[in-house]
Amino acid sequence: MTDDKKKARIAALNDELRIAGRSRNGKVIITGDLVNEVDDGLKMALVIAALQSFNNFNPDNDPHGEHDCGTFETAGERFMFKIDYYALDEESLSEHPEDPNVTIRVLSVFYAHDY
Repeated sequence: MTDDKKKARIAALNDELRIAGRSRNGKVIITGDLVNEVDDGLKMALVIAALQSFNNFNPDNDPHGEHDCGTFETAGERFMFKIDYYALDEESLSEHPEDPNVTIRVLSVFYAHDY
């Protein structure tokens, strides 16, 4: 597989996780100060809706074309997401993030000030 095809495959897998909130070997976690807000159903619904609809990828915020990171605003606050690629043991990084059979995707969502 060429590098461009790998990047396109990684981006598609990342989009699947971000938009659907789940994927094969993928999970979404809430981190940082946002953990303290998980009981606020309205806020979490707004954050998840904004995350799922995010599509402002450009060379400045997505230089590798993997759709693995972004910043968005909702309810007057700034949030970020980051997708990391782990091997199935979840202790080391995946050597092949384009292959969902050997990669676990972890999408972290947090306040931008926690970055």
